[in-house]
Amino acid sequence: MGRSVRAVRGATQVDENDRDQILEATAELVAEVMSRNALTTDDVISVIFTATPDLTAEFPALAARKLGFNEVPLLCASEIDIPHALPRVVRLMAHIETDRPRSEIQHVYLRGAVALRLDIAQ
Repeated sequence: MGRSVRAVRGATQVDENDRDQILEATAELVAEVMSRNALTTDDVISVIFTATPDLTAEFPALAARKLGFNEVPLLCASEIDIPHALPRVVRLMAHIETDRPRSEIQHVYLRGAVALRLDIAQ
């Protein structure tokens, strides 16, 4: 089986709009995505991070840079401001190269963000 491009999703929630909390939670999320999918940064094509509009204290991508994602294109964006949305959430979608079938990709939802995807959260 050859390598394919796959997308890995994930999210986490912080308690408040605090730089250190955003960086810590995002680093935890990125590390879990990498670990659960047996990835190295060479496997990662790009990562899109989003944050709910109530998170403005830091760019989530900075956490990935601090973890060694120096040659991986990273992008941050704001989530749509939906009144009933879960607050203080950082999401990611990583595009990767892997030999794993889509059914074996491990999506990662941590902390309060588990509520977003009870069907696949672990």
